[in-house]
Amino acid sequence: MNYEKAIFLLKDGRLEKSFFYFEQAKEEFLILKDSFNVARCLINMSANQYDLGDFFGAQETSLEAVKYIDSKNKEQQALLCHSYNTIANATDEMRQYDQAIPYFHLAIQYSTDSTNTHLYKNNLAVCLRNVRRYDESIKLSEEILAKTSKGSKDYAKFLNNLAKTKWTADHAYNPIPDYHTALNIRLNENDLWGQNSSYATLSTYYINTNADSSIFYLNKQYEIAKKINSADDRMNALRGLVQSNSEYSQRYLKTYLALSDSIQNARTAAKNQFALIRYESEKSKAQNLKLEKENEQKESHLLMQRVGIAFLLFTMLVLTIVGTLWHKKRKQRLELEAQNEIKENKLHLSKKIHDVVANGIYRVMTDIEHKEFIDRDGVLDKLDDMYQKSRDISHEVEEQTETEVSYGDQLTDLLKSFASDHRRVLIAGKDSQQWDVINQRTKAEIKYVLQELMVNMKKHSQADQVVIRFESHENKMEIFYRDNGIGIKDLKSKGKGHSNMVSRIEGVGGKIIFVSEEGKGLSVKINFPIL
Repeated sequence: MNYEKAIFLLKDGRLEKSFFYFEQAKEEFLILKDSFNVARCLINMSANQYDLGDFFGAQETSLEAVKYIDSKNKEQQALLCHSYNTIANATDEMRQYDQAIPYFHLAIQYSTDSTNTHLYKNNLAVCLRNVRRYDESIKLSEEILAKTSKGSKDYAKFLNNLAKTKWTADHAYNPIPDYHTALNIRLNENDLWGQNSSYATLSTYYINTNADSSIFYLNKQYEIAKKINSADDRMNALRGLVQSNSEYSQRYLKTYLALSDSIQNARTAAKNQFALIRYESEKSKAQNLKLEKENEQKESHLLMQRVGIAFLLFTMLVLTIVGTLWHKKRKQRLELEAQNEIKENKLHLSKKIHDVVANGIYRVMTDIEHKEFIDRDGVLDKLDDMYQKSRDISHEVEEQTETEVSYGDQLTDLLKSFASDHRRVLIAGKDSQQWDVINQRTKAEIKYVLQELMVNMKKHSQADQVVIRFESHENKMEIFYRDNGIGIKDLKSKGKGHSNMVSRIEGVGGKIIFVSEEGKGLSVKINFPIL
C-alpha cells in the first residue's frame, strides 16, 4: 500500500520519494472518502516540505490538511495541533512572526498531550522573542520550565531559550550559568541536536565580548552539525567563522560558499519536485474525472445513437461532400488572392526600385559621361544617397511583415520578468484595450515608473509576493501596487528613484501615493487622467 511505502521512505530519510507516495495514498483515501487518512497524508507531506526548506509549500499543504480534520472530534485533535504547529513554524521561518503567533495559539488550544503542549508553548515563546515581546516570552518560558522534569532534554531546551530571551531583553543579564547547565544536560543525554543549539547560543553571546570563545564554540557547533548532517547549522557556523576576521575566515570561506550554493540548489530542486508531483497528481485526477464523465455520457446516449445511426451516417456523407467542395473552392480562392497580392507587391517594389534607384544611378552616369572634370566627392555623395534609399526600400519591405506587440502585453512581460521560484508576481485587470485611449507619452512614463518599482522591490524588499492591479474608469486610470516585503523604514527620506517616479507621474497630470510600515510591505497607488 502506498501509505506504508511512504512511511518506510520517510523513516529512511528519502523525503522526496516519501512525498510522492503520500500524494498517491492521499488520492486513494479521497476515493474512499476517508478524510482522516487524507489529513494524515497531507500532514506528513507538509513535514517533508518543511524539512527540505519549502516553507511556503509546507504552509499551503498544512492549511489543506486542516480542511479534512473534524475539530470537534477529540481523536482528530492531535492531527489538528500538528497541522497548526507546522503552519506556525513555516510562517515563523519566513519571518512573518505576527502571522505565526495565532497559529501557535491554535496548536496549543487543540493539543491533547502535555509534552507536545510544552513544545508548542516553547515555539511560541521563541516567536514572541523574535517580535520583542520579551515579558510575554519570559513568562511563558518560566511557566513551562516549572512543569518540566529537571535534567531532561526538554528542560535543557526550555532553560536555554529562557536564558537567551532574558539576555536579549537586557544585555546586563548573565546567561552563562544557565547556558552551561543546559549544555551539561545535553552532553549527559548525548543530545547532539541540543548540543548544536547550545554551542550556537554560546558563540552568539561571546561574539562581541570574547572573540576566542566565540570562535571556539563556532568550531564546536560546526563539528556537531556535521555529525547530525544539518546543512543549515553547518552554514551558520561557517558564516560566523568567516565573519570572525580571524585565521579561520579565509580557510572556511570557500567551504561556506560551496555549501550555500549546494543548499540553495537542493531546496530549489525539492520545491520544483514537490510542485511537479502535485501537478501530475491533479492532472491525473482531472483526466480520470473527464473519462468518467465521458463514459457516463456515452452510456446515456448509446440507445439514441443506435436508433439514429443510419440517418447520422447519411447526414455525415452529405456534409462531407459539401464540406470537401466548399473547402476546395475556398482553398483555390485563397491561393488566387495570395498570388495576386504577391504580384502586386512585386510590381510595386519593381516600380519603386526603377523610379528611385535605377533612375538615380542613371543620373549619376549621365553626369560622369558629359563632364570633362569629375567631382569625385559629389559622385560618392550621390551614390551614398542611392544606397540609403535602397536600404529604406528594404526596411519598408521588412516592416510590412512585423507585428506590433500591444502595450498591455509589453507591461505584462515587463512585470512577469521579475517573478522567480521564490517570488510570485500577480497581475489583475490587464485588459490591452484600455490602453488604446492613452497617449504615447503617458504610457512611456507609466512603463518607466512600474519598472522602477519592480527593480526597487527586487533589490531591497525581500518580498515573495507582489500584486499589481489595473482599473480604468470614465476619465482616469488607477494602478495599485502591493508587496509583502520589509517595507520602507522612512518614507520622508526620498531617494532619487523615488523623486523621479513622483515627477514623472505628476508630469502627466497624475498622482502617486506611497504607504509603508516597516516589516509589513509597501503599497503604492497611482492615478492619472485618460486624455
